[in-house]
Amino acid sequence: MLEITGLTLKYGQSQILHDVTLTAPVGQVTCVTGTNGVGKTSLLKAIAGRHPFAEGTVTLDGQRLPSGKAALAAKAGVGYVPQGREIFPLMTVEENLQTGFACLPKSAHRVPDDIYELFPVLSDMKARRGGDLSGGQQQQLSIARALIARPKVLLLDEPTEGIQPNIIQMIGRTIDVLRSRGDMAIVLVEQNFEFAFANADFFHVMQRGEIKSAFPKAQTDRTALLEALAL
Repeated sequence: MLEITGLTLKYGQSQILHDVTLTAPVGQVTCVTGTNGVGKTSLLKAIAGRHPFAEGTVTLDGQRLPSGKAALAAKAGVGYVPQGREIFPLMTVEENLQTGFACLPKSAHRVPDDIYELFPVLSDMKARRGGDLSGGQQQQLSIARALIARPKVLLLDEPTEGIQPNIIQMIGRTIDVLRSRGDMAIVLVEQNFEFAFANADFFHVMQRGEIKSAFPKAQTDRTALLEALAL
């Protein structure tokens, strides 16, 4: 389980996150949603060690993660799929995937077969440069790269942004497969309302850097969630 308690984050003199507390259980998709600029991406960056936080704790499977240490967060089991994908455009698909080996012992430096089962297009394009892929293919590559190290928590930042509908459906099916395995927590930041509602188990609605409401999908409906987002 991922546990975040009292997290505060600042950019210079501007406070972006205010006392954020949430949990993301293994085998569930925890969605953090809200309008642009409320701190969703900043929250994921704090969890992934991309940006130091001022106060609070981030704990994964009982292990407290240090602030602002991306390499240590990755080694502890944090897999991060950033907004914008951040694949290496001049490296091949296979080389992009191999960058995920950094957190693994040398004996585990291989791309598991199930990566290509989840994303068959990557198997067909191993030798193609990342920059030559379509946006949807790059998104698949970014998710696959994060899965190489068998993370305990997978952070997905706007995975459907700028993606064609058929790839969005495929990403939804992939999330369902990963959830059903029951060996990782998934944190989804998503503004595509229908995608978020279809795939999440629990919702945290952010406003101005704070969690304003939180509820399981089983206890809400589309109207209630839309109303929470509009507040």
